[in-house]
Amino acid sequence: MKIGIISDTHDNLDAIEKAVSIFNERGVSTVIHAGDLISPFTASRFKDLDGEFLAVFGNNDGEKDVLKERFSIADFREVECGGKKIAVYHGTIEAFVDSMVKSRKYDVVVRGHSHSPLSSIEDGVLVINPGEACGYLTGKRTVCILDLKDMREEIIEF
Repeated sequence: MKIGIISDTHDNLDAIEKAVSIFNERGVSTVIHAGDLISPFTASRFKDLDGEFLAVFGNNDGEKDVLKERFSIADFREVECGGKKIAVYHGTIEAFVDSMVKSRKYDVVVRGHSHSPLSSIEDGVLVINPGEACGYLTGKRTVCILDLKDMREEIIEF
């Protein structure tokens, strides 16, 4: 089972469309957005996903009530996919991210916010930041695909 991980789209509609295309081509069953969708109008670009879409709020998201109407979105999420327990949080409070890792309650901790791709094992927990899909800060648009069967992740630049 493969899941797609995306973050920090910041209303970049072209980047969202390309990311959706990548996720559909790779056959992901679920896409997790780690925050900073920004505006509700981005929902129209995510509607073409073949799989389930789950998201968390980021520090720049506006119109939260309307975002809740358009997306399955929360401040923090616990997701079970492919027998793995996944925590999803945008990542503005480092101590909270650290506590999720140290709890060893999760197989995977997904975060965003830094706009820098990261994949590391910390205290036996896979920590993934897909980087920024928008490409605004780093000049690189990235997403991640995680194969839950073998816990292999791939950061894809597009």
